[in-house]
Amino acid sequence: MNEVSAPETAEAPAAGEYQVLARKYRPSTFSGLIGQDAMVRTLTNAFASNRLHHAFVMTGVRGVGKTSTARIIARALNCIGPDGNGGPTTEPCGVCEHCKAIAGDRHVDVLEMDAASNTGVDNMRELIDGVRYRPASARYKVYIIDEVHMLSRSAFNALLKTLEEPPEHVIFIFATTEIRKVPITVLSRCQRFDLRRVPVETLVIHFAGICKNEGAEITDGALHLIARAADGSVRDGLSLLDQAISHADGPIDDTRVRDMLGLADRTRTFGLLESVLKGDIGPALTELTDQYKDGADPGSVIEDMLDLVHWLTRIKVLPESAEGPDVPENERTKGMELAGGLKMPILTRAWQLLLKGLGEVQAAPSPLAAAEMVLVRLAYAAELPTPGDAIKALESGGDVSVSAPSSAQPAPPGSGGGQGRPQSGGGQALAQNPTASPAPSPQAETAPKAEMRVFKDLNAVAALAAELREGILQAFIENQIRIVRFEPGHIEFNAGADAARENVQRLRAFLEEHSGVSWSVALSRAEGAPTIAEKRAGENAKAVANAADHPLVKAVLETFPGAAVEAVRQVAKPTLPVGIAENDDVGSIDPAYEVPEDPDDEI
Repeated sequence: MNEVSAPETAEAPAAGEYQVLARKYRPSTFSGLIGQDAMVRTLTNAFASNRLHHAFVMTGVRGVGKTSTARIIARALNCIGPDGNGGPTTEPCGVCEHCKAIAGDRHVDVLEMDAASNTGVDNMRELIDGVRYRPASARYKVYIIDEVHMLSRSAFNALLKTLEEPPEHVIFIFATTEIRKVPITVLSRCQRFDLRRVPVETLVIHFAGICKNEGAEITDGALHLIARAADGSVRDGLSLLDQAISHADGPIDDTRVRDMLGLADRTRTFGLLESVLKGDIGPALTELTDQYKDGADPGSVIEDMLDLVHWLTRIKVLPESAEGPDVPENERTKGMELAGGLKMPILTRAWQLLLKGLGEVQAAPSPLAAAEMVLVRLAYAAELPTPGDAIKALESGGDVSVSAPSSAQPAPPGSGGGQGRPQSGGGQALAQNPTASPAPSPQAETAPKAEMRVFKDLNAVAALAAELREGILQAFIENQIRIVRFEPGHIEFNAGADAARENVQRLRAFLEEHSGVSWSVALSRAEGAPTIAEKRAGENAKAVANAADHPLVKAVLETFPGAAVEAVRQVAKPTLPVGIAENDDVGSIDPAYEVPEDPDDEI
């Protein structure tokens, strides 16, 4: 299955006409499908036992073989063999009239419809009208509907009855990338196959065979780059391979593919991430600019850093991840070394900052400037303590401050580090020896400590939101959040079923922005404590009741029938003139004190 034979086509392209690889090497038999062994085994057994369903639905990402599988099924059902006496088979001959006509998209009994351009109920009625007629020449009448999720609700409803009990000569095959948009009433009438993303190694072997057939020289590293960029899609990978063959005048190597895809060299990504996590922001910005000048897209650079952080995290959790067959030896050695010097909280924080920054880069008018700001933010976050260190400091009663000494030597003037780099250098992030205590540099000794804001409870968060005039966030905190659990770095609450997702995300960003640590924000179904607004209303009701019981207030209420206490306000005590104590009466005023005269006073 991994070997690629010469393409089997019903009609050769015209002289001088080039056929793209994605069409030229489109599979025509089940054995030609790669990466879909489970589906191939099921269909092969179904053909062998004559237990074929009357309706199939193929789902999966683009380019994994949904429509190709539908056409293969149509050929397998209608193939009559080279001698014209064959029956349904999993290995269509490719030479009979039906196989050639189906491969050429001109068979009258195999109708392929694009649901994206035929969405209405009228289109479906035309299709249903033809169902009751027997095939003109083939064994089965096959209806292939691509992107079936694009059909309207009325079109789906019109199809239901026919789909449930079709004539014995009719087979329906649906293909979709959005299986959740297909009504469950339709799915329940079909046999479903989920086509998986094709693994990188399978794509590499497949592409290598195609390059051999095409006479193209390509390195193993270039094949891995194309396979990773394909993201499990055979068609996308073949399109990239086609582009790479056209892009290169001779042998295709890693550098040419990276230039074509706008990717940065993996070793440069290692160096960039290491510089940022050390806090060396000057060299990091210089490296980003150099990559940009070399043609690397800023968004791709951030994506490469994200991919590297994810890989390093996997190495810490599963060390065998570094031993994959697609990992070069130099990357394996560097990755193990880098992962060994990083703590898990540092990696998770880097992931969060890069993931948020990627969206900013994609939306920013200047992607390079946005990418630089992402690196600056990540570099300065390297000197912040981890959430665990901050919680330990709070529990021990210590001062939660940023005073991590630098493990790197200060950059000399003019070296790119300069005064723009964090003075602490992120020694916590990339210490060469985690157990050693590096001596603080002179800059670290003289630099003032940057105090972190600590939120002790939800009231403190609401107060800061009010202070910064974050009205929407303040209203969300005070009126919807019912605290289940609150501690530094973690908040769990019930916000009701109508809680807006953007408010929850904004709360998390607000906490991290003003505390300097990563926060875990979790929604809970527990009842939780009353909201701040409910507590405030309860306190106000209690104050009103207490005020109504006061003798003077009672007298006023009796004097003015219908009057009521609406609210109670705390009024600041007036400032007494100099010489008058708080408990003094009028007779104890100092004789030397003279009451100032106000010319506007009237008697």
